[in-house]
Amino acid sequence: MYITIIVLTLIGVIGAGLLYIVAQKFEVKEDPRIAEVAEVLPQANCGGCGFPGCAAFAGACCKSASLDGLFCPVGGSPVMEKVSGILGVTAQKKDPLIAVLRCNGTCEARPRTNIYDGASSCTVATALYKGDTDCSWGCLGMGDCVDSCNFDAMYMDPETRLPVIIEDKCVACGACVKACPKYIIELRKKGPKGRRIFVSCVNKDKGGAAKKACGNACIGCSLCFKECKFEAITIADNLSYIDHTKCRLCRKCVTVCPTHAIHELGFPPPKPKEEAPKKEATPTTPVPPTAPSTPTTETPTPAQS
Repeated sequence: MYITIIVLTLIGVIGAGLLYIVAQKFEVKEDPRIAEVAEVLPQANCGGCGFPGCAAFAGACCKSASLDGLFCPVGGSPVMEKVSGILGVTAQKKDPLIAVLRCNGTCEARPRTNIYDGASSCTVATALYKGDTDCSWGCLGMGDCVDSCNFDAMYMDPETRLPVIIEDKCVACGACVKACPKYIIELRKKGPKGRRIFVSCVNKDKGGAAKKACGNACIGCSLCFKECKFEAITIADNLSYIDHTKCRLCRKCVTVCPTHAIHELGFPPPKPKEEAPKKEATPTTPVPPTAPSTPTTETPTPAQS
């Protein structure tokens, strides 16, 4: 019995020694900079950078020769500057982004024509039918985007049945963009002072059909296209689109849109036009009439003889 115990102990000691030698021989040493980079990251693990988590993103940054194509949307440029300082490379600066809703099909503008009785999921509903309104492009109102947000930056408005984005909480991770099967959520430049202009519609039907399905739909009338002087607006498939990298925020396109499909956010309310004060007529002092002059008769002087 003792011999068996001794043999098993020796086998264990020899096996442990072999494992230690193999581990030391094939040890993979981790770049110490990965831990430093991971420490400055926000640890949101949202996947907005394209990697499963912050640790994977930190490893990709350390392995890459440059930071081109690598960006943390949650931390933004300040965090990437810290990463570039650790790695000794230049980080690409990007304007902060924010999610915008490209659907304005409220209950009033887009009335329901049928009732959906199925799983409360936009993804499931999209696979089954076009939706509970005549617009097959708009929001289904079941909140897949809200469920996907890890930052509590969205909620469903019960009156409009549309999601609402809370700007102060949105980090532009893109989770809601991926979750929406109708592709009505887009990441755009936040803009100076939070000001931005975009077409809140994705309906590609012809103008008459789009207008009939939703009163707020873009009808492709091209009025905004003709008004824009900066080539920021294009029209394709009966739908206008504003390029946020070219838009100068002049707001001229907003005023000419007949269906109010173009939205402006972050701008101060327009000042009411003040009417010019009417000039009061100054009273004129009546001029007293002048007495008519009486003709004077000259007495002829007698002729001298």
